[in-house]
Amino acid sequence: MEQQPPSARVLVVDDDPTVAEVVSGYLLRAGHTVDHAPDGPTALAQATAHRPDLVVLDLMLPGMDGLEVCRRLRAHGPVPVIMLTARGDEDDRILGLEVGADDYVTKPFSPRELVLRVESVLRRSRALAGPRPPGAPIGAAGLTLDPAARTVTKKGARLALTVREFDLLAHFLRHPGRAFGREELMRDVWGWDFGDLSTVTVHVRRLRGKIEDDPARPRLIRTVWGVGYRLDTDTSEGSAPCTTSS
Repeated sequence: MEQQPPSARVLVVDDDPTVAEVVSGYLLRAGHTVDHAPDGPTALAQATAHRPDLVVLDLMLPGMDGLEVCRRLRAHGPVPVIMLTARGDEDDRILGLEVGADDYVTKPFSPRELVLRVESVLRRSRALAGPRPPGAPIGAAGLTLDPAARTVTKKGARLALTVREFDLLAHFLRHPGRAFGREELMRDVWGWDFGDLSTVTVHVRRLRGKIEDDPARPRLIRTVWGVGYRLDTDTSEGSAPCTTSS
């Protein structure tokens, strides 16, 4: 059984008092300290006064939306963010991921599941903040990933990867030629046994955009029909091209 993370300070940002009350109540019962802000400016002021360990952030806020709040929070240092939204299309998920959201929950949702996601993200963020295990750099197809420094270069040029993109690429590089289902990747890379699998799809697409010479015809991260994705280290012209970039 996975150990529950220590108590954390969680900032809940939602202008719906019912949602805020329910979410805060469940987090309090789970042993966390909870602050609440009904709008973006209040959230930023509270985060400055008491730096949260994690933020549960509604996308649709009055005045300053959740995306802008997330950008401004991240400008002052890393903080895990779980976004809440009543909209479920992929464009919203991509926008949330682009500004650094660690997870994305679509309303209506189970408060108990949200608490589990909060604790999963907290475990992950605290593990990353701790001492990093030594490891030799991993290289393939012009890419070099340094686990200790958490850097990636392509043909000598540094790539700007998010935490999740780095971890996803590291997982693929450690298992070249092996096909992974999205459920496996969510469990192995995100550390979640549940969640929206399209999160994996979006991250793969964004990672391809940074490491592939032609993201529309990926030769490194291939789609394996009916399974998921595989990293191919043989990127020669003679190798079979991927027929989809999804």
